This record gives sequence, C-alpha cells and structure tokens, in this order.
Amino acid sequence: MGITKIVKKQKKYFSTQETKSIEFRKAQLEKLKSILLENKVMMYEAIQKDFGKSAFDTYATEFSFILKDIQYYLKNLSDLARPQKTTTNLSNQIGTSKIYSEPLGCCLIIGAWNYPYQLSLSPVVAAIAAGNTCVLKPSEIAENTMLAMEKIINDNFPSEYLHIATGGVEETTEILKEKFDKIFFTGSTKVGQIVYEAAAKNLTPVILELGGKSPVIVTKNANLDIAAKRIVWGKFLNAGQTCVAPDYIYCDKDVEEDFLLLLKKYIEEFEYTPDSPQYTRIINERNFERLEKLIDHDKIVYGGKTTYESLYIQPTILHNVQWEDAVMKEEIFGPILPILSFDNFEEVLKIIASKEKPLSAYIFSNNEEEQDLFLSEISFGGGCINDVVMHLSNDYLPFGGVGNSGFGSYHGKYGFDAFSHQKAILKKATWGEPDLKYPPYTAAKMKWLKILA
Repeated sequence: MGITKIVKKQKKYFSTQETKSIEFRKAQLEKLKSILLENKVMMYEAIQKDFGKSAFDTYATEFSFILKDIQYYLKNLSDLARPQKTTTNLSNQIGTSKIYSEPLGCCLIIGAWNYPYQLSLSPVVAAIAAGNTCVLKPSEIAENTMLAMEKIINDNFPSEYLHIATGGVEETTEILKEKFDKIFFTGSTKVGQIVYEAAAKNLTPVILELGGKSPVIVTKNANLDIAAKRIVWGKFLNAGQTCVAPDYIYCDKDVEEDFLLLLKKYIEEFEYTPDSPQYTRIINERNFERLEKLIDHDKIVYGGKTTYESLYIQPTILHNVQWEDAVMKEEIFGPILPILSFDNFEEVLKIIASKEKPLSAYIFSNNEEEQDLFLSEISFGGGCINDVVMHLSNDYLPFGGVGNSGFGSYHGKYGFDAFSHQKAILKKATWGEPDLKYPPYTAAKMKWLKILA
C-alpha cells in the first residue's frame, strides 16, 4: 500500500477519537512491550548482523531505553493527560483556566541508524502515549534492524494506527511530500535541513535531533582517574557512533601527561579488540573510509589500526591536535579521540562558545567556579558535570539540541509534550458580569483598565 493511502487511513482513524482514550493508549503500549519481548532474539540477531552489536549492548543502549519509556508512560500517563489547572488573572474573574494536552494527529518519525531501535521506537512510544497515529521510517543504513522492525510492527498493528515504511532516500523523499501533523527526525544536520525544508511547505511542526562536535573539558581540578574511565566508556561506546559521544577533549597542560596514560590504561582494560563482544564495528564501508581519512598518523599516541574486511577501527587517540586539522572540521562519529591542550580555562570557554552549538558538552572538574563558568558561557543541548552521555538516561530531563544541533526535546514528560498540543481554555461564569470592557468607554473605565490590565 502506498504512503499516501497509509497517511489518509491514519488521519481517518485519528478522526474517530479512539486513539485519545487513555485506556487505549496504555493498551497499545502494553502490546508494544509484549511484542518487543517476544521478538527480542530476532531483533538482537538483526542488529548483530548490521554492525556487530552484542546482546548486552543492545539491551543496555536500545531495549532498556524503550522498555523504560513504556513503563514511564504506563505509570504517569493519566497524570500527564489530565487537564492542568493554572492561574486566572483578575480581569478574567469569575473564571477558571486550564491547559488541555491534545494529540496532534498523524505523526512521522524518521529514525537513525546508530541506535536503530532506540532512536526509532522511543519517539514512537511518546507519540502513542500522547494519543497519535504514527508512520515510522527507520534508517535503511541499518537494513536488518529496519526489516526486523517492519515485521514486528506491521504484522501486529493495523496500518491505520502504526506503520513502518521502508526504503531509502527516494522513498523518504516521497514520504516527506505528505502532510503530517508532526515530524520527528533524528540524524545529521545536513539531512535535517532537507527535512525541515520539506516540512515548511506544509507548515508542519518539526523536532530535529541532530548532532555536532560535543566537547569535553578536563581541568587540573578533575578526578583524572574517574574522568578517563568515564570518557573512554562514553567515547568508544558503539565504536563512537553516538550523537552525544565526546567528540574532542580540551585538557589542562598541567595534567595532560597523566591523563593520557589513564586514557590508554582504560582502553586496554576494556578490551576493545577486533573480536571483542563489547566493541561494535563501523556501520558500512563509506563511513569506514571517511573515518580512516580523519586519522593523522603523525599525531597518534594510541591505536590507529584498521581492518577494512571487518570494518574495525581501533580506539585511536590523537595528540597535539589543532582546529585546522581534518578531524576538527566535522563531527567525528567514530572511535577517534582528538586531544587539544590549554593553559587558560576561560580562553577555552570562549573558543568553544565561538563554534556551532553542540548537542552535548561535558566538564570534569571539582571546582564549582569552573563548573559555573562552563554552564553560563557555553550553549549546548545538554550534558554532564563529571560524567558523559548519561544525562540522556534520565527520564526527568529533556533531551534535545540547540542551534545547529537541533531543536525541540523529548524523553518522559517532554516526549509527551512534544507530540501534544497544549490547548488553553478559559471557562467563565455567566453571572456577575462587569461592564468595564463594554462601550461606552469613560474616563472611569480607563482608570480601572490601567489597574486591572
């Protein structure tokens, strides 16, 4: 069935009001949860074929997020959907004011390949919880996971409610010609611009979850051992193919030598070898070749080995890196970690602030003044103090970008709000009607207007 017919069916089904029922929404979430658990082995095998991701990593970075999202909405949906009473100003007395969250309608979600289950299905969970119908277009780059999702969703949900559309650039281009009530896109800034332009033709609201060069600052006031351990884990998770992964490090010269030794120590301890079950391969040949070109062999202090046949790139640390180097010209999105040095903390903040706003930023320091300056002088989507990546695992924090790293946010309440319209309603009593706003207008009425307005 063509995408135009699917969208028409979903809009027609949405108009029946059935998806707005809280009981219906919860039932669909329970159903999705059951389907995921029943098919997890098949889904694990699919992602392993795509880029060698282990069952442990798949559960930790994909399934656990989706299941946690479902559980959050099952627990909190009734409260989230309940009309929220707010203050009524003096000029609207006698009355009450409430905000009603209503579903938007037929939503399009375009997922990303690097966490193909999580970044496709977590937004779907939020859209369902908010009461919408949904078309999901997973990334074709992770082909096996795309086909796995197509099977479990399209075999178990009616297309007028939830449907997986497959295909590549041509099919996505056709999908974007349709008029949706919301588009949610996760991916690169370049493709995000294309999605945004297509949405603008239909005045469709958009959430863009993009990326950027997410910095890490390590000062001399950091716990260096903890910093190295957490950075190595966050950077080389999924072989660096993570939108919030540390992209580069600015390290204080006073501790740089010790810090480099600790980075090497933890890379060795975590065993990121070619046959390691905890280290994924690069998704495809094109990305492998792109990453290879970013490795300046004159600046390698660790790693640098690559194997084309298995798409393996060893965790690689580059030292004495400058902004003119190729590795600093684009988001790396792979297991290459450039180290830049500094001896003036405030100067580093100015340099980072002068660049495009990143999706995430991190600082390792136990100095509160440094922490406060970091937060006040750099704009970024979200981040951590003395950790990396983990902020996105908190349902009670919004996850999203700013500037070139995207706009709009989701997770938890923010995901519900992302797929809802907040409808403002003022309810007035029909007794005790003052005549202040009605003609004829007098000097006395003007006096009261200035007091009440």
